[in-house]
Amino acid sequence: MAGLGAWNLARAALIILLLPRSLEQCGHISLSAPIVRLGDPITASCTISQNCSHLDSESHIVWKLEAELQPGERQQYLPNGTLQSTITLPHLNRSRALLSCCLHWGNSLQILDQAELQAGYPPATPHNLSCLMNLTTNSLTCQWEPGPNTHLSTNFTLKSFKSRGNCQSREDSIPDCVPEDGQSHCSIPRKHLQLYQNMGIWVQAKNALGTSVSPKLCLVPMDVVKLEPPTLWALGPSPEVAPPQPGCLRLRWETWKPSLHIDQKCELRHQPLLGEASWDLVGALPSRTLQYELCGLLPSTAYALQMRCTRWRLPGHWSNWSPSLELTTTQRAPTVRMDTWWRQRQLDPRTVDVQLFWQPVPLEEDSRQIQGYLVSLRPSDQAGADPILCNTTELNCTFQLPSEAREVILEAYNTAGTSHPTPVVFLESGGPPLGRLHTVARDPHSLWVGWEPPSPQPRGYVIEWGLGPPSPSGSPKTWRMEHNGSIAGTLLQENIRPFQLYEITVTPLYQDTKGPSQHIYAYSQEMAPSHGPELHLRHIGKTWAQLEWVPEAPELGRSPLTHYTIFWTNAQDRSFSTVLNASSHSFVLRGLEPSSLYHVHLMAASQVWATNSTSLTLMTLALEESELHILLGLFGLLVLLICLCGAAQLCCRPSRKNPLWPSVPDPAHSSLGSWVPTITTEWLGQISEMNQALTPHPYVQDTFQLPSLRDSSMPPITKITVLEEEEKKPGPWESNDSSGTCGLPSLVQAYVLQGDPRVPRMQPQPQSGTSDQVLYVQVLGSPTGPRPGHYLRCDSTQPLLGGLTPSPKSYENLWFQTSPLGTPEPLVPNPEDDCIFEPLLDFPLLQGLRVSGVEGLGGF
Repeated sequence: MAGLGAWNLARAALIILLLPRSLEQCGHISLSAPIVRLGDPITASCTISQNCSHLDSESHIVWKLEAELQPGERQQYLPNGTLQSTITLPHLNRSRALLSCCLHWGNSLQILDQAELQAGYPPATPHNLSCLMNLTTNSLTCQWEPGPNTHLSTNFTLKSFKSRGNCQSREDSIPDCVPEDGQSHCSIPRKHLQLYQNMGIWVQAKNALGTSVSPKLCLVPMDVVKLEPPTLWALGPSPEVAPPQPGCLRLRWETWKPSLHIDQKCELRHQPLLGEASWDLVGALPSRTLQYELCGLLPSTAYALQMRCTRWRLPGHWSNWSPSLELTTTQRAPTVRMDTWWRQRQLDPRTVDVQLFWQPVPLEEDSRQIQGYLVSLRPSDQAGADPILCNTTELNCTFQLPSEAREVILEAYNTAGTSHPTPVVFLESGGPPLGRLHTVARDPHSLWVGWEPPSPQPRGYVIEWGLGPPSPSGSPKTWRMEHNGSIAGTLLQENIRPFQLYEITVTPLYQDTKGPSQHIYAYSQEMAPSHGPELHLRHIGKTWAQLEWVPEAPELGRSPLTHYTIFWTNAQDRSFSTVLNASSHSFVLRGLEPSSLYHVHLMAASQVWATNSTSLTLMTLALEESELHILLGLFGLLVLLICLCGAAQLCCRPSRKNPLWPSVPDPAHSSLGSWVPTITTEWLGQISEMNQALTPHPYVQDTFQLPSLRDSSMPPITKITVLEEEEKKPGPWESNDSSGTCGLPSLVQAYVLQGDPRVPRMQPQPQSGTSDQVLYVQVLGSPTGPRPGHYLRCDSTQPLLGGLTPSPKSYENLWFQTSPLGTPEPLVPNPEDDCIFEPLLDFPLLQGLRVSGVEGLGGF
C-alpha cells in the first residue's frame, strides 16, 4: 500500500510539472479529511484564485476521480473574487484514489491540483499472542495474529513490563519491541528479562483511524522455555553386550549442551521407510538414560526414528523433532504354515518319483523374509540328518524316494534360522469321492467351481487348474488348498484368461487319507459360433418359398445357439425379418409377390455373439395365362354386379328417381282447384288464428280478412305468403315446409294448408323434397292495396316443361290487373332476392293454369 501511495504522489508531481506556468498557482484542493473509513463520504473543494489569468465568467471547474469525471455539486464566486467548486463523494469504496481539480484550457482539460484520498478500517484487536524463551538466542520471542487487512499503514508494538505479583502492578517497564514491516513477531533481548520473574506482555496496533490492544499475557520466561532437540546415534555392537534380538533396534542420543543443567523428558517416534504407515510414538524415556533398545518392530525392515525433549517436572514447550535416524532391524526365522500337495509316479518297484508343491502362509506380518526352502527326510536340526532332497527358492521340487517312504520334511529358512518343520505325509486314496462337480464362468477372468460335499465331511480340499487340451501335458498348473471342509465351492481368479479351456481337478482331503480326484473342463468365456448354418431353398411357389438349413454340431468352447433370425428383402429394398427358436431347421416365407426377386440370409445367435450364414437369392414363380384370364373375369363380374346394384337402387327408390325424371303436372289438363281439397269446417279455427296472426303484421295497414271459406265460389287457397320485417319463430300451426319458397329471403315466412281437411289424416304428407309435384311460382299480394297480385318466379333446379302453351289473348288474361290510372304496373325486381318478380304476362305456365283454373282469384 505504501508503494502505491508513493507512485500516486509521484504521478501527481509529474503532472504538476507539466502544467503551463500560468496555471501552476491557480487552483488548490481542500479535503474534509485525508483518511476516512472505507465506504464513508468525503467532501473536497477546489478554489481558483482571482489572479489566475485564464479565469473568466464562463470558466467551469471539472472534477476527476482517477480517470472518471465526477459531477460537482455547486460552483460559486466568493466575495474575494475567487471561484470555488465543491464535490461530495457519498461512498469512497477505494482504499486509495487520486482526486483532480481541472479547468478547460483551450481544447484540452488541464489539471489545476490533485489530492490523494485514503480509506480503510481501524485496526482489529491482535489475538493468539504466545511467547517462547529461546535459550539459543537468549531472547523471549512473541508472536501474534494481526487480524484482517485494514488497507492502511498499521504499526504494531510489543509492550511489556516486569511485575512481582500476577501482573496487576508494574515495577519496571521494558522498552517497546517494534517488529519489522509486515512481521507479526518480535523478540525481547535477554538483558531486559528476569528469567524467573513475572512479565506482563501485550500487543498494540495503531493506524490513522484508531488504536487497539490485545489481551495481556502474564508469564515467567523460564516457564515458556523451548529446548533444542537432541541428536540421535545408532548404538554399535559391543563385546560386552549381546546382539539385539530380531525386530529390535538400539540407539543413543546427546542432549543440547546449554540445557545439560535442565532435567528433561524425551519422546521417540518411528516409522517404516517403505509404505505409507503413520508414525508410532514411544512414551516418555528416562531423563538420565542416554540409550535405548526399541523392540516389537518388523524384522529386516528399515525405520526412521526422531526424538524431542522438554523440561521435566516444570512447565515448558516441547522442542522440535530431531533429524531422522535410519536403522534396519535384524531378521527373524520364518514363522509360516506350509500348504503342500504332491504327485507321485512309480518309476520301478523300488523307486517313486515325487513332485512336491507348497505355498507358504505367513503366520505373522514379519515372517515374509524367506530366502529358500529345504526338503529332507528328517529335520535339519536333528543329529544324523539325511542328505537334503531339495534346496530351492521355487515353490515346487521333484525328487525320488524309496517305495516304502511315506513322509518328508519341508522347512523355510533365512539368515536368522529355519522355520518350524512341516511334515508332508503322502496319503493313500481311500476316502469317499465328491458329489456332482460343476463350473460357471462369472466373468472372462474367473471361474466358479462347485461340488456336493461327501460324507463324512473332509478336512479340506485341493483345487488344481490349468490349460486343458490341446495344451502340453507338462504345462504348469495352479493349485490352492481350502482348509474349510464344509464349503461347497470356491472362486478361481488366478491365471484365468478369457476364451481358454481349463481343466479343473478337485481332491478331498481326510484325516489319514484322501478321496479320488474329480476332473471337469470349462471355458472362462465362451466364443461365438465359428460360422452359421448354410441356407438352402427347398421349394418355391408364386407367393411362398420354403427354406431349410442343417444346424451345426456343438463345438467345444463355443456358446450354444439360442435362436435364429431370417431376413429377406424385396426389389424395392423393403426388409422383413422373423425370429425362430434354436430347434428350428426350416421356415416358409409367405406373402411374397409373384415373379419377384428376394435376397434372404440367416443369422445364428448365442448368448455371447451372433454369426451370419451364407446369403440366398431367389425369385418367385410367375402367374400362368389361364390364371390371368380367371382374375380378369372375376374382376369384370365384380364391376357388372356393382353397376346392376346401383341401377336397381336408383330405379326402385323415388327419392333417387325424382332428380332425373321429375313428375310435372300438365297445366292443360289440371286446375288449381283439383290440387287442393275443399276446406272443411274443421279448419275454421285454424284460419281464424291465421287471420289474427296476420292482423298485426308491420306491413299490413288495414285489417286483412280472409274470404269466407264456406263460400263455394271462393277457390281453395294452396299457400299464403306473408312478408315479415323481422324473423319470427313460427307458431305451432305453421308448416315447416320450405320447398315452395325456392330460396326466398329469410324475411319471408310461408303458411301452407295442404290436403283435404275433410279427410282424416292417417299418415303425414311426404316432404317437399320427396314430392312428385313441382312448385314453380308463389302468389304474392298486398291485402290492403288495390294493386294486383304478383308472382315470384323461382330459381328451381328442376326442369320446366319442354313445350310451353301459347300465350293467351288479352281478353283471356283475367289475372292481368291495372292500376287505378288504367295502366299496367309492372313489378320492379328486388336485386337482394334470389327470385325474379315477373307479371303474369311473362309466365306462360301460370297463364295456362289461369285459363283452366277456378275463377275469381283476382285481387288475392
